[in-house]
Amino acid sequence: MRIIIAGAGEVGFHLAKLLSFEAHDITLIDEKSERLHYADLRLDIKVMKGNATSIRVLKQADVKHTDLVIAVTSNETVNITICFLAKRLGAKQTIARVRNSEFIDNKNEINFSEYGIDELISTEELATKEIKMLLNQAAFNHMHEFEDGRLSLLGIILSKSAPFVGMSVKEAAATFPEIHFMPIAIQTDNSSNSIIPRGDTIFKSGDLAFFITVKEGVNELYKLTGKTREPVKNIMILGGSSVGRRVAKQLCSKHLNVKIIEKNKTRALELADRLPNALVIHGDGRDIELLDEESIECMDVFIGATTSSEANIMACLIAKSKGVKKTIAMAEIVDYSKLSHSIGIHSIINKKLLAANSIFKHIRKGDVLEIATLNNLDVEILEFQVREGSKITTKNIRDLNLPREATIGGVIRDGIGMIALGDFRIQTNDKVVVSCLSDTLKQVEKFFA
Repeated sequence: MRIIIAGAGEVGFHLAKLLSFEAHDITLIDEKSERLHYADLRLDIKVMKGNATSIRVLKQADVKHTDLVIAVTSNETVNITICFLAKRLGAKQTIARVRNSEFIDNKNEINFSEYGIDELISTEELATKEIKMLLNQAAFNHMHEFEDGRLSLLGIILSKSAPFVGMSVKEAAATFPEIHFMPIAIQTDNSSNSIIPRGDTIFKSGDLAFFITVKEGVNELYKLTGKTREPVKNIMILGGSSVGRRVAKQLCSKHLNVKIIEKNKTRALELADRLPNALVIHGDGRDIELLDEESIECMDVFIGATTSSEANIMACLIAKSKGVKKTIAMAEIVDYSKLSHSIGIHSIINKKLLAANSIFKHIRKGDVLEIATLNNLDVEILEFQVREGSKITTKNIRDLNLPREATIGGVIRDGIGMIALGDFRIQTNDKVVVSCLSDTLKQVEKFFA
């Protein structure tokens, strides 16, 4: 597949990295030489210096024979223009990254394909959905649903009180034989290393462990991880950004108590008009006295949603020190996404990584139905649709000889989620959730070819 990616920022680079595993013919275009040099050194792709809104540059990139053009610069107007030009010049398909979520909200009224845009990806909308999922299971650090919750991915830091801490995976399975979940990835305490757990892997206190579970397994995970399911009623949001505003609007519609702290007076007044059911406070959310005055210790969740990654992280750390049980920080810098486990923030959300993974999912429509985003782990979690005659259907799971760094977390068959153990046999048309380290992805895909 011939692909042009316009924009070598963090979204473009991460997307090129994901696609480079697939042996696509990728051309990355950007005006900044240092970005292209960085990508050229690390990825097996072509790079081209130039402005992708230039017809000449697009022709030099052979846009006429390109299967897909992905415009992911930081400017949505530029992205829309690139897609328009690319489609007119012969590109088969286009995807544009946009910031304004109104484009997504109104895409049924406006036929964007008439303007050369086949797919729109809104970073704000993706971040809002991610925050909503995390609030649905507030005790967990990470959450992702497959097929409307028929299988769920849940990540949590293991406490000393968790009954299976100190046990191996095999011992835990024997001790709790009625389990409805499967461990699929672990990030060890104070380390950036990711492992795919096997039978002899030991659960340790402080580990960030990820599980695949069916609906009834969620409550079991609460019990076995030493957590309790507590209702979320009081939420404080720092920043009236587009994400903060969208999250607040949706939470208010559920009759939750929402406080928004906004530093800009004009924006604070505007938010107060647009969100009459939220309490909008004009002030600096990093001001500890202000947070105390607004009873931060009574909040169930604190969300840092300003445009400053540092302000969001700092405010979340203050909130945590004041006893807030759930903290979520928006971070524009990809490397910050790796910090949540080590510094104690429950969840760090990066819109750029969400956008790259969402685009990756659109590109790989077919065998791959869904991709879960784990910002701070070098782990790929994908949902495959099983073809007739696939190697994955030929034997029971334990006899398939899957790579050591890969595991099958669960299967959805006829709309029912189930945990797939060693004696399970996968069938044609099953939907299978697989977890693997990035460098084994190609080996895993061969089982579904």
